[in-house]
Amino acid sequence: MRRYFLKRLLLLPLTLLGITFIAYVITRFVPGGPLDQALAQKQQAAARGRGVVASGNSSSLSPAEEAQLKKFYKLDRPLLIGYGEWLGVWPNPDTGKYEGLMQGEFGHSFLRGQPVLEVIVEKLPVSAWLGGWSLVLTYGVCIPLGIVKALRHRTRVDNVTSVVLFTGYALPGYILAVVSLYFFAFHWEVFPHSGIATKELEGAGLWLRLKDRAWHSVLPLACLTSGNFALMTLLMKNSLLDNLALDYVRTAVAKGVSFHNAVLRHAFRNSLVPVATGFGNCLGALLAGSFLIEKIFDIDGIGLLSFSSLVGRDYPVFLGLLTCSSFLLLLGNIVSDVCVALVDPRIRFGK
Repeated sequence: MRRYFLKRLLLLPLTLLGITFIAYVITRFVPGGPLDQALAQKQQAAARGRGVVASGNSSSLSPAEEAQLKKFYKLDRPLLIGYGEWLGVWPNPDTGKYEGLMQGEFGHSFLRGQPVLEVIVEKLPVSAWLGGWSLVLTYGVCIPLGIVKALRHRTRVDNVTSVVLFTGYALPGYILAVVSLYFFAFHWEVFPHSGIATKELEGAGLWLRLKDRAWHSVLPLACLTSGNFALMTLLMKNSLLDNLALDYVRTAVAKGVSFHNAVLRHAFRNSLVPVATGFGNCLGALLAGSFLIEKIFDIDGIGLLSFSSLVGRDYPVFLGLLTCSSFLLLLGNIVSDVCVALVDPRIRFGK
């Protein structure tokens, strides 16, 4: 099994290399890039100066301007050389130094003028806070709730919780965000309506700032976790029901083991296998964030940064975010296999 995980780790850089190369090629050839935006801005400026509506032929970039912009955005390099420079295996022709991913750099943002890594690190704590607590709440609540629903199958507790779970699952997160924002933030004024913290408390004590951030996080977390709650709870319930119907549980009870111990010591651990399979995939949620939730609640996180980088054609930021999220997703698949092997020792992965 050790050899299997070692092979998976060795394949991770190659897979990441393929993902980033495809994304880099797309950014080079997709329409609406930095040159097109510069041309559109020049046309709009010329149209405003003449007091007319801008047209496609109202203005154009001179060859010198086009060459300067291509050099600034590093579009004057051939495709493979440009990708090698971004990757850090080809030196920058202007400085002669190796600058790129292999050196821990993602380039500079076109829109912000900052290093991409600084932009990501600046936005990461907010999304990591929400994503981390969403993961803790999902597994911390859904697993016990799934156990209760399995043991109280077809009782009032099971029926009532199923109605609540399916209602939350049926409502999209952004719809739930708008509804909760209207009632709990504006109508009843129970929770804050925007942001992740109160700016006036930036210099306050740690405990006070934690309480303030937790209060701001109630509504966004509820909207982020509403969809996963039903899925994870029913997955845990159905898996436990299947294991309780197997012979080894009945045999354990027949030999004198209490039903409580048979559930917790035998059936429960085997029921965690389907739940553990998806645990590693949740690592990507720590970085991905949610654009709609962050936009509705005015939270400046990774999700909003991803959307703005795509709309503004800020390709260095887009490639940096894609690289980080792809790495976490690939690493999460390996973590999922580790979790499954830890939960069920009978599982042995091939060589």
